[in-house]
Amino acid sequence: MCATFLPVPSVTVLHIVLRYTIAAIVAFFLLRQVRKPSRWLGRPFLWMMNLSHSRLTDSGLQHVRIENNFRILDVGCGGGRTIEKLAALAPQGKVDGVDYAPGSVAASRARNKKLIAERRVAIEQASVSRLPFAENTFDLVTAVETQYYWPDLLHDMQEVLRVLKPGGTLLVLAESYKTGSLEFIQRPVMKLLRSTNLGLEDHRALFSSAGYTEVEIFEDRAKSWLCGVGKKPLATKLET
Repeated sequence: MCATFLPVPSVTVLHIVLRYTIAAIVAFFLLRQVRKPSRWLGRPFLWMMNLSHSRLTDSGLQHVRIENNFRILDVGCGGGRTIEKLAALAPQGKVDGVDYAPGSVAASRARNKKLIAERRVAIEQASVSRLPFAENTFDLVTAVETQYYWPDLLHDMQEVLRVLKPGGTLLVLAESYKTGSLEFIQRPVMKLLRSTNLGLEDHRALFSSAGYTEVEIFEDRAKSWLCGVGKKPLATKLET
């Protein structure tokens, strides 16, 4: 009886498999740095986020009113560029920043070191699901390229609503969303990051369901930019 032997993979095939396995592991790690940057390895990603989000932020801020003495919160402050912009727009106010990633907090603090020393800016590690602020604190809350990572969208939108002053505004900015002009490129990556994928009407419904009024959704389709704005209702007067 003749023995049969299974073919042994060649060294070349094994190298290819190993190479792609390593590439997949590295890609997964790098994607995690986008979602939650670490203190040191996340720095290049935070620098790139500051650069790539800047024009989107400038465009979105045109849809809200900012007064000199506003108290502002930036949720998911990343590398700290948005905090810097907000502090310039409210020179007599104060800007707080929160991020759940220690790497982002460190980078934001480093970028805004002078403003922190002047007590015009404060940055701390915290989750949007449990903001460390009292009710009715902020005139404006911004969320730039971060909302689709929030763990419980409805609850987290309501948590932001809690810390807004009556009549205060939430500004949400995103360049990855359902039906966006670049969705076919962005969606596979965002799926790996376990992010939500909302469309324009989904955003409108989310704002409304969370209790916001005067909801407006803007889209710059050519750039694949989405801007959502909603206000905390004014306190109603009790009837006497």
